[in-house]
Amino acid sequence: MIDVNFDFRKDSECGDPDNDSQKLYENHKILWNKILPNEKIFELEILMLGGKYGRIVLKNKLCANLSSDRMCPHFDGKYNLKCNDWLTNFEMEELKEKVRTIGGHILFPAHKKNGFTINQARGISKKICDRFDLTLECIRRLYLNETSPLYDTLLNYEDFFKLFVDFKNYIDFFMLQDFVNEKYEIQFSIPFDNFLRSPLPQNINEYKQYKNHTIELMNKRNKRIAEHYKMYCT
Repeated sequence: MIDVNFDFRKDSECGDPDNDSQKLYENHKILWNKILPNEKIFELEILMLGGKYGRIVLKNKLCANLSSDRMCPHFDGKYNLKCNDWLTNFEMEELKEKVRTIGGHILFPAHKKNGFTINQARGISKKICDRFDLTLECIRRLYLNETSPLYDTLLNYEDFFKLFVDFKNYIDFFMLQDFVNEKYEIQFSIPFDNFLRSPLPQNINEYKQYKNHTIELMNKRNKRIAEHYKMYCT
């Protein structure tokens, strides 16, 4: 069963659902075990790995293991505490809770290739700072063979992205339509200037804009997921 309002932090022993939430990976398996744009079936199997908490990944026959990733960061407690105290405690918890619902998670290849995973690279990049809209822009450019701050990392996982044929199919497969416009151009949460400015909110107003837009996107994607799951069950 998929509950689009469930906060997967409640199902994590280590504090990171992407690492050990069985419920989260069960949801991923249900949602993405379907026919790919290349007409192959994306058969996913939950695999428990060793380690202190028993890391979970999704195994398949078409590419390397996949892991869950929280799409949208909240910036709280990171990046030299730049954004701390810009939201009330209530606003911050509202954001943290929403990005930990199923609508706030995506799949990326789980293991390192020539340096960092996609999860790691987008987190440490000073041009991305873990933002998903900027990550999506990099993925869009990959399909066009255009450079971006994540180009080299994404290219390491070309076999994964080729499963979706092109950017439109990638967006549609993972139900990310609300992150783009009708031309499949990215809807940025705060102003974008071709990766020149800092990806972090520059003031309280920008942070609130980012927070409100992120929650709106999570709500819309959760609605899509709920509708898809209802069709899947009938």
